Formats: sequence, C-alpha cells, structure tokens
Amino acid sequence: MTTVVCYGDFVDSIAAALQFVSHHHPPDYIRHLAAAYEREASEPAKQAIAQILVNSRMCAEGRRPICQDTGIVNIFIRVGMGVRLDGFPSCIVEAANAGVRRAYLDPDNTLRASIVEDPLFTRRNTGDNTPAVVHVELVPGNTIVVDVMAKGGGSENKSKFAVLMPSDSVADWIVGMVPSMGAGWCPPGMLGIGVGGTVEKAMLLAKQSLTAPLDMLDLKARGPRNALEALRIDIHDRINALGIGAQGLGGLTTVLDVKIATYPTHAASMPVAVVPNCAATRHARFELDGSGPVMLTAPSPDLWPDLPLPGSTASRRVDLDTLTRAETATWRAGETLLLSGRMLTGRDAAHKRIDDMLLRGEPLPVDFRDRMIYYVGPVDPVRDEVVGPCGPTTSTRMDKFADRMLVSTGLLGMIGKAERGPAAISAIVRNGCVYLAATGGAAYLISKAVRSSRVLAFADLGMEAIYEFDVENLPVVVAVDSSGNNAHDSGPRRWRIAAA
Repeated sequence: MTTVVCYGDFVDSIAAALQFVSHHHPPDYIRHLAAAYEREASEPAKQAIAQILVNSRMCAEGRRPICQDTGIVNIFIRVGMGVRLDGFPSCIVEAANAGVRRAYLDPDNTLRASIVEDPLFTRRNTGDNTPAVVHVELVPGNTIVVDVMAKGGGSENKSKFAVLMPSDSVADWIVGMVPSMGAGWCPPGMLGIGVGGTVEKAMLLAKQSLTAPLDMLDLKARGPRNALEALRIDIHDRINALGIGAQGLGGLTTVLDVKIATYPTHAASMPVAVVPNCAATRHARFELDGSGPVMLTAPSPDLWPDLPLPGSTASRRVDLDTLTRAETATWRAGETLLLSGRMLTGRDAAHKRIDDMLLRGEPLPVDFRDRMIYYVGPVDPVRDEVVGPCGPTTSTRMDKFADRMLVSTGLLGMIGKAERGPAAISAIVRNGCVYLAATGGAAYLISKAVRSSRVLAFADLGMEAIYEFDVENLPVVVAVDSSGNNAHDSGPRRWRIAAA
C-alpha cells in the first residue's frame, strides 16, 4: 500500500522537531546526567553538572535554547519504498532546508544562525542556518523516518579519525586519544564510534550512532550480552578513569555513554571514527505515516532532579567595576567566583578584526583597560529578554590572539570554556592576567545573570559583535591564575590518580 506524505507535513515536522530539541534534552540524557550528579565527588564538576541540569529544566519550561550554539543541523531521512511524496516543489533535501529555515527564524524562539557559506573565503553567514547536512536513504516500508540533530561546533570540532591496523586495539586508540580532545566538546557527553566501511562511512556511522538512546546505566546494571556491549562498557569505564570530568575540571564522569556502530570493511583496513556529543546534546526521531505532521511530546517535569539555583556561599564575590590586577593576583586556580558588574564580549571574528587593527596601529573602538572579555556569541533576545542564551564558546580558538590582546589592550583577563594552550597560558603569566571558565551547556541559566546588554562595536558581525554585559552573580571557575596554575591540568591529574 502506498503512503502519501505531503510537503507541508514534512516541512512542519522538521521545523517542529528542531524547535523542540533546541529546548528539550532527550529524557535518557537527563536520567544519565542526574545519576552522574549523584555519584560525583569533585566539587567543581558537581557544580558544573548542577548548572547543566538546572539550565536544562529552565529551557524546557521557558522554551529557549539549551545552548547559544544552536548547531549545524544534521538530518537523516529514511524514505520507505512505498512512500509517494506529494506537493514537493523540488527535492526532499530542499524541503528539509525549508523546515530548518522556518525553525531558526521562529520569532517565538529565535535560534542563532551559525552557518557560513563559502567556507574558504568570505564566510558570510547565511542568516537562517541553512543549508543543513542531509542524508537520504531509500529503505523498505511505507513511512518516512527522520532523525534531526543540532550539533554544536565545539563538539563537532573535536571529532577524530584514524585508520588502524586490523590487529590494533580500537579501545586502546580511543582511550589514548580522548585526552587530546580537551574539554572544548563540553563533557559530560557521549562518544559515537564508527568502525569499518571506508573513511566516509566510518564518520557517518559515528555520527548516526549518537541518535540512539542512552542505555549505559541499564547495560551496566544487567551486564553485557555480547562482545560489542562489553567493548562499550570497557571504553566507557576507561575514559571515566582518566579523571577529565565535567568541563575538563577533574571528576568521575567524562562520558555518560559510548555508542559503537560497525560496517564490513576491507581486509587490510580498520577505519575508526569518533564523534563526541556535548552537554547540549539535541536530537529527536519522528515517523511520517501520511496522517499529518508530527509534534513531539514534552517529558514530565518530574524527569529533572530538584536542584537549587547555583550560587555557592563558598564562592568569592567579585565587583568587575572596581576590579584591579592586584585583586586578580589573589585568585587561585580551581576557586569559584560570582561576577557582578560590566564586562565586554568578543569571539573569533571580533578578535581577528582587533588583531588586524593593532597590527596596523589603528585606535580600537573600545577601551579594554582593566576589563574582562567574555568569549560568547549570544542568541538574539525575544519578548522581554535582555539577551538570549549566552554560554561560553571554546577559548582555544582565541589563543592565537591572546598575546597581542593582553600586551596591547590592558585586559585583566578572559572568560570562556575549556582549556588554553601553552602559548596563551604563557601570555597570561607574562601579563599578570587570569582566565576564567564558565559552564558550557548552561547558556540560558547564564543569560539570567545578565541585567543589561548593548553593542559597543562591530555591529556588522551580528552575534560576534563586541557587547557590554552588566551581570549579577555570574558563576565561573578560575581556570588559569596569574601564576599559571591550571585547573584543566591539576583537576584531571588529581582525579586520574584517585580513579587509579
């Protein structure tokens, strides 16, 4: 029997699913993250997990993005051979992009447009987050099954690939490689692993495996039933024993689950791909059977643990408006702070423009002296918001600009997420500065600490413009202090020893 799927139903379902995943974690992720919170013994990691959980519930209730990076859209479409497409003006890929466009431009929950065309040269933002990366398969059946995934750049950038010898240990390679991923992928999250096929097939397997529900808690409770499940548990446990922890600050949980998908391969080959998914994991599956569009159902509020809003009494309170280099010199790596007052923002494009101006000897449009700069590209506000979700972006992308920025502008420090490289840390120490880490995956929660926001410079860069935020009690961790002590090094080292 032929099933007729209409263009409007297809587009509506894509748009609704992308809106839904922008503000709803999958229930299996929440269950696994809540279990990780209960067993976590590292205080910085426990605080980070708490912020992610509180942020998750706030986003579900407020219907606003879990992360400011609302992702590059991946869509996997399996079209049954018994399906007839009706009213599609062009191909199914263009229909999928119509759904993406509608979702990201929805005025009730505007999502950040992050896609740039012409990746080599102009890198102009397309303005509506299209095109998506779409994979279409023809399969048996008379329905269309669709997986949508909004994949953040921080986790996508940490994907890895290797062709191993057939006799090599896949587990050993993965466990040995994970520390090189750093914390820019915002753990705790998941690893999707693809083994076999060809280069491109292994990468596709790894990405697709991330759409499967998390089941590591159940798997470990009942024990493995086959060699593949045993391998998943082995990799999961060995990675967590590394002590990397939430946000890379050291702790007991780095991965919540490990997924492995395989495909037959050449006798001489062992292609292995690893694609991480971050603390803002966003995906959903729906099936079109010709009866109309699909609207996903929100989980019960009871899914989330009842946690207080973060704001530890042990955290040092900092007034950014009176902050001095002498005060920042008293901060120590691993210490938690609550920031209040005015800070500047700026990320990749702003840093490149500033760097070019400094090289040309041109005056800067903003005075950075004795200020902190926050690496962020916020979502546009809606309704009565001051700013949309505005979590930190990965700081290592700004490492190449750090020395000239600190030498030439008088900055006191920087705020972002994940570790800094050796050159940036050397620049921090030489200039008596500091680096603070905010929690990746807590963007909506962070936005509630922003009392006012205004663009100061480079308005043409959109979300990459330089803003001034006035914040109240914004929680951060001292990641690198002015002496060069590094919480992203000392934390995992401590918990790796403890795990051993």
